[in-house]
Amino acid sequence: MRRADGVTGIAMKLTAILGSPRINGNTEILLNEAIRAVTEQGCPVELFRPHGMNLAPCRNCGGCNETGRCVVQDDMTDVYRAIATSNRFIVASPIFFFGLTAQIKGLIDRCQAFWCEKYLLGRPIPEGQEGRKGLLLMVGGMDKEIGFTSGGATATAFFRTISVPKHEILYFTKVDSQGAILGHPTALKDVYEAAKRLVL
Repeated sequence: MRRADGVTGIAMKLTAILGSPRINGNTEILLNEAIRAVTEQGCPVELFRPHGMNLAPCRNCGGCNETGRCVVQDDMTDVYRAIATSNRFIVASPIFFFGLTAQIKGLIDRCQAFWCEKYLLGRPIPEGQEGRKGLLLMVGGMDKEIGFTSGGATATAFFRTISVPKHEILYFTKVDSQGAILGHPTALKDVYEAAKRLVL
């Protein structure tokens, strides 16, 4: 990848996960802006939309305890590959009932395989020369902090499990109706700049 200052750096790859089931909703608008910033810096992006994927919930069967590999064969296989081979990550979700959506939470729960590999088997994903960093984007109609705090805690557990030691958080309150985020005075700019920082 060629940085903005002209210096050629180690190639980066970003995995983005969209937790919203609503097409062209506020969360997707924000994530698209983040992806625009990232691709402008020459970083390739792989986007996952859990609501449209064949993802079974975690069975808590213990099948990954000794291998670090999930025994369920579905679209999560592609997610595992992307997480293992990326070094930048964006998680974007609306807040439903004080938490991340069921769609993205189901994907996170299936990362128990990474948890086992890291904490039980002592084989964390290597951070590499560029390190591993993340960005969390959240949107909610409420003005209370608890939903974003709860959602943020879940995302933090996910990031640390996949060996992302630090991440930035942006959230936007009182944004509910479809497209309302476009009326926010700074949201698009804030997200664009945060995503740019993620890869520079």
